[in-house]
Amino acid sequence: MHDSLALLLELGVILLALSALGAFARRLGLSPIPLYLLAGLVLGEGGIAPVPAAGEFVRTGATIGVVLLLLTLGLEFSTAEFTHSVRRHLPSALVDLVLGAAPGAIVGLLLGLDTVGVLALAGATWVSSSGIVARLLDDLRRLGNRETPAVLAVLVMEDFAMALYLPVLAVLAAGGAWWEASLGVLVAVGAVGAAFLASHRYGHHVNRWLAHPDAEQLMLRVLGATLVVAALAEFVDVSAAVGAFLVGLTLTGEAAERARAVLAPLRDLVAAAFFLAIGLAVSPADLVPVLPVALALAAAGAVTKVVTGWYAAGRDGAGRRGRLRAGTALIARGEFSIVIIGLAGTGHDRLGPLVTAYVLLLATAGPVITRWSGTTPRDRQPTTT
Repeated sequence: MHDSLALLLELGVILLALSALGAFARRLGLSPIPLYLLAGLVLGEGGIAPVPAAGEFVRTGATIGVVLLLLTLGLEFSTAEFTHSVRRHLPSALVDLVLGAAPGAIVGLLLGLDTVGVLALAGATWVSSSGIVARLLDDLRRLGNRETPAVLAVLVMEDFAMALYLPVLAVLAAGGAWWEASLGVLVAVGAVGAAFLASHRYGHHVNRWLAHPDAEQLMLRVLGATLVVAALAEFVDVSAAVGAFLVGLTLTGEAAERARAVLAPLRDLVAAAFFLAIGLAVSPADLVPVLPVALALAAAGAVTKVVTGWYAAGRDGAGRRGRLRAGTALIARGEFSIVIIGLAGTGHDRLGPLVTAYVLLLATAGPVITRWSGTTPRDRQPTTT
């Protein structure tokens, strides 16, 4: 009885607080993401007002949140459109890898980390947060912008690359042999290839089954199928976000529009939990000693993403403002960076606080920079909704 009372009370207070923060952010014409992240910092362990009863519920909601964010992002495009964009942006992915991983690798060597530590820190500084960027593009109404396909291509290729990177890191961190890492990579690549081929060739059959005329049936079928595919993706060490994105690509036309409409309220709720959970995982006291290094790393990480986005959007013919918007949209880091450090193992205790501070800095600053970059003064007027 007392446990349920505490859970209900804490969740109620959290939702009311998020509502107030969201309304304040909208009045200023900003995305609410930075305020949600800071709220998590206040409510987490070591914060001013911890919420132990609601913590597990929020973390579960966060897992579903990133899945729904990528699902609704996939609903904006068709498989053919995305395939063309990915092929066009293979050079962009290479630029992203080299520039994004370089700051982490250099700092790792300067800190005297071993091979696994350097590899982990390089990955943590490389990969952007698909969840944060997806919500940000929607908040700022940029899904239809010319530079957005380039941003999405870079994001999803990063997620695909995680299918190669994460098994290798996990095996090396556990002291496994090279053949074990190679086997994990082959399984992951095969699974991604099969899923993408199935989405491309048989998506119309899936689309027909999911597109039920009843709104309740549509929501249940799309959500259920997405969670199953996301779970299967996780099972073969591929990002659940990739699986959700592929499900979104299979739905087209009126079915995609109706799916976005029925899923939007649920997506917004669990997406807020996703951003909140990043802050909940942080103890403010652990961040102070590593802030100087984290700030330097964050500055370098922001610059590398701006260059990457500028290059990628330029390949699609975007203008200077569009290139700048693309670059700043990629700044935010999040879920993958935290996962990477978790895989690095207990022998790299210094990495945890450093990467957590790095993620929090860029997850908070990235949306703010994106909001104010590449826009005209008229674009910056506060919204009234």
